[in-house]
Amino acid sequence: MKILVGYNGGKVGNKALSLARDYAKTYNAFVYIVTSMEGGTSEKASAIRKAEEGLIFAKQMMEEAGLQCDATQSVRGLSSGEDLVQFAEENKIDHIFLGIKKRSRVEKILLGSTSRYIILKAPCPVTTVK
Repeated sequence: MKILVGYNGGKVGNKALSLARDYAKTYNAFVYIVTSMEGGTSEKASAIRKAEEGLIFAKQMMEEAGLQCDATQSVRGLSSGEDLVQFAEENKIDHIFLGIKKRSRVEKILLGSTSRYIILKAPCPVTTVK
């Protein structure tokens, strides 16, 4: 079994990571931890550094639980939702875990919703944590 955690740090990201870890232990699953960034000039060096530090933390968490995992920063020029769905398809992922943040209606209209996109387009079940 293969699990994907869309990870961007923070409180809800860590909740999703913990839930995925427990699920992976139960099913002896391989865990992919992916932080998706669009890339190019839209990314600040501080954001890239923060993502790298978060992935190191996430990988250590999985390894301390005795799980096999791969932690990557994905920069393919896609939106985070598109990137994670494409990753799930390419790697035949069985389950996706995401942390979600509450947003106002205006924020959803202006920014879209990564989690909504993934829930609707993913090739497998998606578990969200808030």
